[in-house]
Formats: sequence, C-alpha cells, structure tokens
Amino acid sequence: MTSPVWHPYAHLKTQAPAPKVVGGDGPRFTLDTGESLLDATCSWWCMIHGYRHPRLVRAIQQQADELCHVMLGGLTHAPADRLARELVRVTPAGLNHVFFSDSGSVGMEVAMKMAVQYHHLRGKPAKRRMLTLMKAYHGDTAGCMAVCDPEEGMHSLFAGFLPQHHFAPAPTAGFEASREEVQADLDALRAVLEAHHEEIGALLMEPLLQAAGGLNMTSPHYLRGARELCDEFDVLLVFDEVATGFGRTGRMFAADHADVTPDIMVLSKGLTGGYLGHAATLATDRVHSAFIGDSPEHAFMHGPTFMGNPLACRVALESLAVFEEDDYLGRIQTLNGVLREELRDDAALRAHPAVADVRVLGATAVIEVHDAAALAGVADFARERGVWLRPFGRWLYTMPAYVTSTHDLRRITEVMKHWFIDRRAP
Repeated sequence: MTSPVWHPYAHLKTQAPAPKVVGGDGPRFTLDTGESLLDATCSWWCMIHGYRHPRLVRAIQQQADELCHVMLGGLTHAPADRLARELVRVTPAGLNHVFFSDSGSVGMEVAMKMAVQYHHLRGKPAKRRMLTLMKAYHGDTAGCMAVCDPEEGMHSLFAGFLPQHHFAPAPTAGFEASREEVQADLDALRAVLEAHHEEIGALLMEPLLQAAGGLNMTSPHYLRGARELCDEFDVLLVFDEVATGFGRTGRMFAADHADVTPDIMVLSKGLTGGYLGHAATLATDRVHSAFIGDSPEHAFMHGPTFMGNPLACRVALESLAVFEEDDYLGRIQTLNGVLREELRDDAALRAHPAVADVRVLGATAVIEVHDAAALAGVADFARERGVWLRPFGRWLYTMPAYVTSTHDLRRITEVMKHWFIDRRAP
C-alpha cells in the first residue's frame, strides 16, 4: 500500500519508495531491511550528536515527566529561562535578548518582522525592505522565500506571490581570501546600499557558508565589511546561523571567525541536536530597547504556539552541555583535517573533468560538478556501500555528525571520491 505521506522536494510521478528508518545509533541509522547506513548528511545538518544519544534521550524523558508544554504567553518556565541565559552566554557579546520559535524558517520570519518594526518605532517606516544575497536560502515560508535567490533558488514559481526585496551579488572570494581580495564583493554590496538604503531595514546573510544555495564559502573579511556598511547606512545586520551555528564552520558560530556581533542572530538545527524542532532569534540591546514604549505598536506581535516548548528547551540545554563538555570544537577540527586531506587536497579528484570545485570549511565538504547529471545515481551507489548521501543540484556534500569517527568519515569520503574516480563494487 502506498504511504499517504507527502514527501518534501519530491517529484510525485518519478520518486522511488522512501527507505523506512526504524532506529539509529551514533552516526548511523537502521532501515527496516536491516541495513545500517552511515549518515553523511546529519539528517539535514541537525543531528550533530548522532542518533539515540543517551544524555539527550534522558533529558527528554525526564522533562516529559515534569512538563511537556505550556504557552509562553503570560507564563514562563525554568527550561526556557535557563536556555535563554545559556544562549546569551555562548553567542557573540551583546546578543542579550532571546525570542523562541519552533523552526529555522519561523526564526527568520521573526527576525524580519523585528527589523521592520524596529525601524517603524524609530520613525523610519520606509525602511521595510530586506537586502539579501544571491545564492541565499533562508527557508520555505512565504517571507523567507522572498529573500531566497530569485533566479537559481527553488521558489521562482512563486515570484508573483512574494513581496519584492533587494539582492546583492553573492560573494565570490573564498574563505581564505584577504581583505583586498574581498573588496570587490564589498563594493558590490555598497552599491546596492547606496542606491536603496532609505528603504532597506536589514541585511540578511548566512555568514561564511551559504548552505542550501550551493555550499558557497566566503571570507570573515566579508562579514566585517558588511558590519561596517550596515552601521554606515543604518541597516540592521541579521545573521542566519540556522545551518552554521553550533560548530559547523569550525567555531561555535560563524560570526566568531570575524569577531562580529550582528544586530539579530537566528539559531535552529543544532540548537537541540536535531532531537526536537526549536529555534531562537537573538537581538541586541539596541534592537530590544526600541520596543520599550507606551503605544500599542511597541508590542511585538508574534507568538508561535510552541515557542519555548519545555521539552525542546530541556534537550537544547543538554545538547549545549554535551557540546562543551565533550570538546566538540576539538572533534570538528579533527574532522576538518580528514575532509581537507581526503577531498580538498586530492589532486585526482580536483582534476576530474566532471568536477568544478572542491571546498571544505569546518565539518562541511562539497564536491561541486559542472552538470547535475554527473551525480545521477550517486545516492544508490553510496547506499550499496553503507553510506547515506543525498546530493542536491550540482553539489555532492557531507555534513557529518560530530560523533563520527575518523574511520567512518574516511569511509564517507572514500565513497564520494570513488563515484568520480573508481566505481568499484561494494
């Protein structure tokens, strides 16, 4: 019998039956066929502790025995209060206020509404457009779709439905580029701000790593320059760290590479280690203080039903504790060394005619090809070899769980390379 589940990003006429997952442990999940697959994608980049981590499971069980949910409207509870304090502690200095929601997309919607209302309350209601970057992806809700890449992104069908915002060219200088090499990208950003700053309320960006837009990697100098431009043109700087937060780029947050504090930061995915949906939008005192006043318009009119869910807050607290106590940043550095050695520095892979580029940053690696057809069949090829890979477009990537051993990571990179170089039998 065909399942009634409507799967995401799937072509209904040609999609193959989805493998059924029945369990997982560490960096692997198990199918009902008995197969154990090494998850190279960290279940859309959120299962940073792997599957069935005993401390995270226990935290959920204990919290469920106390309080599963209560509305945050007019009430509060200890897990939400504790998590907010912990997020203020670990994020860049100055992000002192935390608004919870239930997904990364909603967290970004909160950030955009916050930016528009901030300027309105300051007597600048014209500053209601966003500025974002080409190749950006910020989520699938309507507001987020409007600030995703309108040309190469997945939402072009909805162009007539969406509000219109401004876009700057995607940065072209790589992660290791100097300030001089980044200057052309910053000049392009300045040109858009000079032309439209009177109606731009915020610059949105995925710092250092544009994830679903093609795993593009940019320089910390770009973040510093963007911060300076936003200050110059009275534009809020919003960092979408849904994918980059909690170690993915090699530091706790991508902002830490540049020693930059955005005005607003959005977190999700690794926030709970992937164990429950949750998100947080953090703001500085400057943003928060604009909402303190006497008029009805000073209230921030947003309230997701499940914001601050006690189960999600409790597991997020345990996730952060495990991250720090088990030296995940050290683990990520080790994983990065393997990815650089096995993929980025592999001359034969880089020279393959199908390969356009190989990039590595933190616990992320991508092989970009010239034509998406070059990746047709790679998921089945990897599954036969005990690895779960899910490429998209022209990008074959891995974002492994941080508990992945170097041996298992080399197994992942071996499968990725063999797709191009030596397609041996399983």
